[in-house]
Amino acid sequence: MATAKAVHVSDVPNLDQVPENATPLSIYATRLPMGVDVTKGGNKSSKFVVIGHRGHGMNILQSADRRMKAFKENTILSFNNAAKHPIDFIEFDVQVTKDDVAIIFHDDVILSQEYGIVVEKRVTDLTLNEFFSYGPQRDDGKVGKSLARKVNGNVVGWQVESDDHSCTLQEAFEKVNPRVGFNIELKFDDNINYDQNHLIHVLQVVLKVVYEYAKDRPIIFSSFQPDAALLIKKLQERYPVYFLTNGGTETYADVRRNSLEEARKVALEGGLDGIVSEVKGIFRNPSAVREIKESNLSLLTYGKLNNFPETVHVQHLMGIDGVIVDLVEEITRAVDELKPRNGRGDVKSGEIGDSGRGIDLSFLLNLISQVIQH
Repeated sequence: MATAKAVHVSDVPNLDQVPENATPLSIYATRLPMGVDVTKGGNKSSKFVVIGHRGHGMNILQSADRRMKAFKENTILSFNNAAKHPIDFIEFDVQVTKDDVAIIFHDDVILSQEYGIVVEKRVTDLTLNEFFSYGPQRDDGKVGKSLARKVNGNVVGWQVESDDHSCTLQEAFEKVNPRVGFNIELKFDDNINYDQNHLIHVLQVVLKVVYEYAKDRPIIFSSFQPDAALLIKKLQERYPVYFLTNGGTETYADVRRNSLEEARKVALEGGLDGIVSEVKGIFRNPSAVREIKESNLSLLTYGKLNNFPETVHVQHLMGIDGVIVDLVEEITRAVDELKPRNGRGDVKSGEIGDSGRGIDLSFLLNLISQVIQH
């Protein structure tokens, strides 16, 4: 077996940066984990899924790593550059404007600096034309309002290497490579209590676009808002729905959001298809993986630790069904290394093989757990 230098999480003090020469730790398991097929809820699949976070990766404007600012997140440019790699889905955030248009944007508020003054407006209070007035414009020669973002309490310009204008959900269906699936995160403000009628209205706006333009493209719905996740499942049966959770790494007023066990209850009671957890929550409570999988739920993860081949490989061995990642090129290459080659790869599923020497999975989980506590 060829040896490869591993990138250890403990070797990288800043999780916003991953060495560019990172090569994956070679792991060859006897079988791929079995999980719910994310393209058809309820069926079994051996596919370990890789999903591009906000396309080619979220923008971390304070990071010194250029890859975190290569393409403007949640844009057609970012989506299609992600699709150049062997990913299965791209993940993006959908909100609905004041005039009922489904648009793609992550933050709850949009910031702009006008005449030295920071102006903040809620995205859902804007019309489509007002939303499009920020950032790069579609018409040559037209200059849009500056676009900024709050980083660690400071407002900074949204500067990336390759910029692009904002887009609607419909445009994503029309302009993004049709081979890649969409993980549509239904985005709502954590600080607002939404009534059911409002949630239903927003979800119906989104569903109208999906029904008209999705065609054969695989779709996953997900949301941190538990009532939105439950409602989208009731409003349609065609596409899988996942409940997003921080996995106990943060505390919210809604107890349903505060642990993997609560997330499992929500998913089971609502007939959802799976859970998407912050990866730290999984490493802090690895026994939850078995409980979730025994409940016939699919399990995906997100978070900065998914930018490390090492932690992705460990999740593969744990039986997790897929990962949402920022460094799509590096992680898709690492996942390709998981595939057995020419009959090799006969190590035990609980071990990592390296020149005939096994490393126990529990040892790696313990190591990673210690790292993320600091």
